[in-house]
Amino acid sequence: MIFLKLLLAHIIGDFFLQPQQWVEEKEKKKLKSPKLYLHVLIHILLMFVLLWNLRLWPIILVIGVSHFIIDGIKLSFQKKKTKRLWFFIDQALHVALIAIIYFIYFDANFDIENYITEQSLLLIVCLLFLTIPVSIIMKTIFLKWDISKLTEGNESLEDAGKYIGILERLLVFTFIILDHWEAVGFLITAKSVFRFGDLKESKHRKLTEYILIGTLISFGIAIVVGIIFNSIV
Repeated sequence: MIFLKLLLAHIIGDFFLQPQQWVEEKEKKKLKSPKLYLHVLIHILLMFVLLWNLRLWPIILVIGVSHFIIDGIKLSFQKKKTKRLWFFIDQALHVALIAIIYFIYFDANFDIENYITEQSLLLIVCLLFLTIPVSIIMKTIFLKWDISKLTEGNESLEDAGKYIGILERLLVFTFIILDHWEAVGFLITAKSVFRFGDLKESKHRKLTEYILIGTLISFGIAIVVGIIFNSIV
């Protein structure tokens, strides 16, 4: 319960009680920004309020100081091009330190074997396989055709298709292992509606076939992986 309260304090402090203006000022003034110190103070106050136990002041103080150090490092080293990367590094370090400090302070027994089971490992393998590996497999399949000519002149976000494919495969896999096949059908229908405009406006039959083949392969792989997972567990 205490760990969840500490995590809740972090989420509220970092995402709900930190206006965008504060973020911009911190990025501009870095360690000289008063908003940085106010931000850390809010985190400390939130932990005191949620825990409501003055005897826990050491763990609150350590987490507060570590939060300041992590934010300071991020502000000092992040650049415009690395801002996204530093955001995830920052959040991962915050959560990891909260967990480490909690387990050290309360001498909690953490046995990794209770969490890493054969089923959880299989789940991790399936989820990872459906991301980058399947994207590479599909890219290799389409090497047979010159896709660049088919998509020439079509404006789109960089790597948007790859990320859409990864998300749809993960959703299909999740729906299947939860035995919600109707949701898979809904997802296919929804994508067909969004893709209809592309297919309708495309005068090139080859582009239409490329889109259909890609969709069927992506969904097909996710469905097969989901069936295999269910049959094993």
